[in-house]
Amino acid sequence: MRTALRPGRRARWPVAAGLAAGVAADLLLADPRRGHPVAGFGAVAAAAERVVHRDSRLAGTAYALVLTGGAAALGAGLSRAFPAAVPRAGVTALATWAVVGGTSLRREAHEMSRLLEAGDLDGARQRLGHLCGRDASTLDTAGLARATVESVAENTSDAVVAPLVWGAVGGVPGLLAYRAVNTLDAMVGHRSPRHERFGWASARADDVANLLPSRVSACLAAGLAPVVGGRARSAVRVWQRDGHKHPSPNAGPVEAAFAGALSRTLGGRLSYAGRTEDRPLLGDGPAPGVHDVARAARLSGAVTAGAAALTVGVRLLLDRARGRRTAW
Repeated sequence: MRTALRPGRRARWPVAAGLAAGVAADLLLADPRRGHPVAGFGAVAAAAERVVHRDSRLAGTAYALVLTGGAAALGAGLSRAFPAAVPRAGVTALATWAVVGGTSLRREAHEMSRLLEAGDLDGARQRLGHLCGRDASTLDTAGLARATVESVAENTSDAVVAPLVWGAVGGVPGLLAYRAVNTLDAMVGHRSPRHERFGWASARADDVANLLPSRVSACLAAGLAPVVGGRARSAVRVWQRDGHKHPSPNAGPVEAAFAGALSRTLGGRLSYAGRTEDRPLLGDGPAPGVHDVARAARLSGAVTAGAAALTVGVRLLLDRARGRRTAW
């Protein structure tokens, strides 16, 4: 019969259990409509930017370091404040629920699908802003469907797979620090006259933070292609052939893998932040249609489940290899 843990020895399962519980909470509850912690962080970051903004990479780097470091420090403090196994699992679950947005993403995709199927283009154009920052004012049904599929692909990686990967590696500090990096990139990382220099560090940090998760996302999307009637081999081929063509080193592999899994072609002209871009085409076959929006959402759900199983398993293996519960 096993004895209780010796004094000073820590349980190995709380972080893995918290990740699983947090994903389950997101599935059941989605994002809170009011008082979302990420929105609170965004408000703090916006207030800080108004005070410290300069047309300087140095100022922007300091801004990103302080806010990201503060999020990581908060996570470390929470982990240390609740050292017992069950409370620590609970804190990890709450943090995971706060930073993972898979259910809300799929709900937005299904709402876009409903609006497009009903022919409500004005409603769909307004709703697209919940998914991305593109100029939707001139988009037709095909353009809105394509924008939605591309946004679902990219956000599946950014809002689901990446936080879970960083949670598996770094526990609560990893979860909160990643969400801080990703939020700062969305706020100041885009190239605009105000943020081109100030947001440089935030954009580069987001690129680095998503380098591994985006490849994990692409692997999962390709492997799970049969869920939407696709072929894994075709998805991998499109990813390897076209993923590097995208201007984003991380969105490219994910969007290409989704394109291959759905047997559709993504990319082309888009307007964003006052600029018009002609992006390379990714994939084979026709452009996405209205029915492909729901298919993309279904693939996103499968990737979410796969990422949860993978990261929980990785965390258990890491804790077992360390032979003890880690400091994070």
